[in-house]
Amino acid sequence: MSPLHPGFLLFATAILVALTRGVWRQLVLLAGTAFALYSAWHLGFDTTLTFAVPGYTLELLRVDALSHVFGLIFSLIAGIGCLYALHVRHGGEHAAALIYAGAALGVVFAGDLITLFVFWELMAVSSLFVIWYGNTARAQAAGLRYLLVHTFGGSLLLCGMLIHVAAGGDLTVQALTANTHGAAFWLILIGVAINAAIPPLHAWLTDAYPEASVSGSVFLSAFTTKTAVYVLIRLFPGAPILLWFGVIMTLYGVVYAVLANDIRNLLAYHIVSQVGYMVAGVGMGNAFALNGSVAHAFCHILYKALLFMGAGSVIYATGKRKSTELGGLARAMPLVLVLYMVGAVSISGFPLFNGFISKSIIISAAAKEHLPIAELLLTLASIGTFLSIGLKLPYFTFFGPDRGLQPHRVRSNMLLAMGMAAVCCAALGVFPNWLYVRLPFDATYHPYTVEHVISSLQLLLGASLGFWWLLPKLRGETAINIDTDWIYRKPLGPAFDLVVSMSRRAGARLEAMRLSLLRSLTPYLRNPFWLFMQFGLPPPLPNGTSQPPMAYNENTYRLPIGATVLWIMVCFSLAVLYLLM
Repeated sequence: MSPLHPGFLLFATAILVALTRGVWRQLVLLAGTAFALYSAWHLGFDTTLTFAVPGYTLELLRVDALSHVFGLIFSLIAGIGCLYALHVRHGGEHAAALIYAGAALGVVFAGDLITLFVFWELMAVSSLFVIWYGNTARAQAAGLRYLLVHTFGGSLLLCGMLIHVAAGGDLTVQALTANTHGAAFWLILIGVAINAAIPPLHAWLTDAYPEASVSGSVFLSAFTTKTAVYVLIRLFPGAPILLWFGVIMTLYGVVYAVLANDIRNLLAYHIVSQVGYMVAGVGMGNAFALNGSVAHAFCHILYKALLFMGAGSVIYATGKRKSTELGGLARAMPLVLVLYMVGAVSISGFPLFNGFISKSIIISAAAKEHLPIAELLLTLASIGTFLSIGLKLPYFTFFGPDRGLQPHRVRSNMLLAMGMAAVCCAALGVFPNWLYVRLPFDATYHPYTVEHVISSLQLLLGASLGFWWLLPKLRGETAINIDTDWIYRKPLGPAFDLVVSMSRRAGARLEAMRLSLLRSLTPYLRNPFWLFMQFGLPPPLPNGTSQPPMAYNENTYRLPIGATVLWIMVCFSLAVLYLLM
């Protein structure tokens, strides 16, 4: 019996969701995602599923320790996300989210570059519709910008793959090196870096994710950047450039998160920051650091989805999304506050929560590799994370000045999904070995040492004191924070106008040249005798005449219709003979 691909099960679920309504649709959502998780759980290592095409054998499913752990968390979060969105009535939004999740699983289990690229592009297209289901003008515009960026990234990825194959490279998804693969290495790396949101190629994320629906943003937070991390681990382990780009990401995202006023924009910038830890681990390239990247991706998907669900619940209940518009919601939404704080302490690295058992692996790897600057900067970024997500956002949303908001009741399915994610965050923090034994590389780590626990609590306490000291400066205000996309976005309008203006001028000149050429040819086109007269030659005589006519008459020189029919029959006969031979 052929193995069941979890991604294909989600595709089938998407089709059924589009064909059902009401309670039946909800049952399909829950059953389909549960079945996909069951399938991912029971996939044995070295399981394969191939599909033959002319000239190639595509490997649609290849299971090893790395793909299995990513397949588990992607399948789990698809189920939690569908539970959170269970009340959504738009079947198209459910279908787009399921196809998006299925495509991400397709990337993870792809054994060859062609399969990987097809699912990579399917992921981009389906996630675009997830954004557009935000159903606002801002969502439509952000989706268009998202499409342009990912089309560019996909084109670079495809060009790199084609160069790699043309140079005799293997289609198998395996590690690449700059010295061996040259231009293909860099083109593929940049294409993947765009999806990983590595600055300055990250603005699509912070632009688009806050504009999706409250349920759509949960799916967006889980898949695109983490599939990119998976591909980086597969193709570019130990690439030195990734270490320092990852370190920059951790700090860059934290700084902009502290400045953010929109609560989902704040969380989006923290995706950039947290993915930076994973990218840095890939750049270090040893088994210990790579395990850290995998573990942190696993944990990040859970707590980031929980954080987006918490922020989404606030937006759903109040209709407000900015810190300057929120406040005083702790009494009205106590359960949302508690569940959100589980995600906040998880991402901040509190002991007994999953961020504590994953992020510290990467920081410890930097220490083992004797990279003190990287270790220091990664630690500072973790302090900024607690400052903005663990303190700033909950304070101004739940404990700040009361704005007199009267929030609606949050749906029970939303709270249940948040509860499931929160239980997973706490369970992994208490039982880290469940995750550690599933990590793909041979390295061990013990998070609960006295030194690690005490140092973590000291950093968190220091961040708390800093928050209260800086509280007047952290109050949100209406402003525009210019990001790196300004460098290419701001000049784009004038550059486009310049290209259009130059094209118009060039078109006008070509049109003038065309008219001039026609004026020059008009005498001959009207009377072919003109050309003979210019050179003093007698014009050709019609058949059966001895004197040229006084004026040109096309009927005099026209071939009989039989000659035209003859040539057509000759050409047709030659074509038939060629096909028969």
